[in-house]
Amino acid sequence: VQLQASGGGLVQAGDSLRLSCTASGRSGSSYYMGWFRQTPGREREFVSSISWSGVITSYADSVKGRFTISRDVAKNSVYLQMDSLKPEDTAVYHCAATVGPSNDYASSATYEYWGQGTQVTVSS
Repeated sequence: VQLQASGGGLVQAGDSLRLSCTASGRSGSSYYMGWFRQTPGREREFVSSISWSGVITSYADSVKGRFTISRDVAKNSVYLQMDSLKPEDTAVYHCAATVGPSNDYASSATYEYWGQGTQVTVSS
């Protein structure tokens, strides 16, 4: 599976961004997807995940209520709508995929496939 993330950019606090991640190489509905973010000197941090069907979603406490994950199986894509952005959301955002199953989709170790990342910078 190859993952291509896009949609990052430079915005001001309170603005919104929508990240996209398109997968190729495998059926769109056969894997669990996640978003993680990373800043220099820190470990990759879980942001959100979504099940194969799109029914089960999970969020880090730090983004709950502000971020929304969704997927379009027909387009082999997953999206992260980020609203009310804060400077602390600044990071490189990576999408990830796993064929599962797993009991911990918030762990980066669960995911076999990773995109290259897209930079999100939020100014105060």
